[in-house]
Amino acid sequence: MKNLALITVIILLALVTALTLKLGSNVPEEIEQQTEDLSTPTETLDPTKTPELTEKINPTLSILAEAPDWSSLEAYQNTISRTDFEKLLTEIFTTDDTWQRYITLSDTSAEILTTTDPGAPPFILNFATAEFTAPTPRHWQDTQSLPIPPPRKPLENLHIAIDAGHIGGQWAQIEERWFQIGEGTPVTEGDMTLKVAKLLKPILEEMGATVTLVRTDPEPVTSLRPTDLSSLATDLPEDDPESIRKFTEKLFYRTAEIRARAEIVNNTIKPDLVLCLHFNAEGWGDPDNPTLIPRTHFHVLLNGGYTSDEVHLADQRFAMLEKLLQRTHEEEVLVGKTVAKTFAEISKLPPYKYASLGQNVRAVPDSPYLYARNLLANRLYDCPVIFMEPYVMNSIHDYNRIQAGDYQGLREINGENVPSIFQEYATALAEGLATHYSKSAP
Repeated sequence: MKNLALITVIILLALVTALTLKLGSNVPEEIEQQTEDLSTPTETLDPTKTPELTEKINPTLSILAEAPDWSSLEAYQNTISRTDFEKLLTEIFTTDDTWQRYITLSDTSAEILTTTDPGAPPFILNFATAEFTAPTPRHWQDTQSLPIPPPRKPLENLHIAIDAGHIGGQWAQIEERWFQIGEGTPVTEGDMTLKVAKLLKPILEEMGATVTLVRTDPEPVTSLRPTDLSSLATDLPEDDPESIRKFTEKLFYRTAEIRARAEIVNNTIKPDLVLCLHFNAEGWGDPDNPTLIPRTHFHVLLNGGYTSDEVHLADQRFAMLEKLLQRTHEEEVLVGKTVAKTFAEISKLPPYKYASLGQNVRAVPDSPYLYARNLLANRLYDCPVIFMEPYVMNSIHDYNRIQAGDYQGLREINGENVPSIFQEYATALAEGLATHYSKSAP
């Protein structure tokens, strides 16, 4: 038991050290702030039972995750061929061959380990055959299943959820999505994404879509607060309150918050598509004296690119397989390609290029703007997700546009007559969706 406690302390200390780093290196926002959901093996807790959080150590689940119901995958029996299953698994959803420790393929089925318990029976997924392929069960509509829309209502019959990334308001500094230059207006990503969401909603509704905002104000969706999660940090040194504070804050805004949003998306909204709105950033250093850079760029993230550590965790392995079997990737690519192309043409933003390609991200063929990554939101949301990463908040070019605020028409900024960056974001995204669904109608 002493060895187990020591290992847990080492894991938590390493995790806190990694996650307390501010944006000090030249990496995009989602690498530092979005990918990690504190899923390094540690304590598994039920956030609905605060303050009586369980203390059971379960090294096979992400933190705050519940054990998956593997029997729910029975609905996908005979829905996918071995060829398609293996292609998606190896080319999109994983980054190395670690999956072979947990998934064994035969010509007719996949044998999937559901736990590290050697006595637990595996889940057997039977593949489709040339003689019989069952339909893929899902609650969301893909492009081809939607009725032909009228010309002026290209998004008719489509239900879209808009998830304005981060929280904003008084929480922006805790999230480390805040910086200020002199007396300038503070740059707070959560407030900016909410502004775009509120501009985007009526545009999409005018195009015929049913639209639901996941959040409508700069307040957390989760009822938990950092202090509610302090029992998770009991293995950290008690004389290091700063590490404990950082740990519980990140667990609050990065994990509990996204999981609370997933509950709303999956159980209440039940949309056909989720738009996750974000603004990107590169390393800005001291938020009171930030570094501005000359670059700006844009990319869109789809679900995939699970690392070996992530495949090891039962809840993430289950979510990966559920995404694969629902065929969300195919729909995300169909929508994402048109959205990215249209958005880039309107915004004139160049594509972002990952330096870590292959480590925890997969490039998507035929589009320089699309990548597959395993983010908490695009993993947990039970439908296709388009995760937007346009602009760079600490880019000289984009910072000046952010400082100009929202306005109608054009203004001269950086020597060009341009619309409000918020208006451009909303209209370019809406135009991309309209182009896709009008041209892709059956």
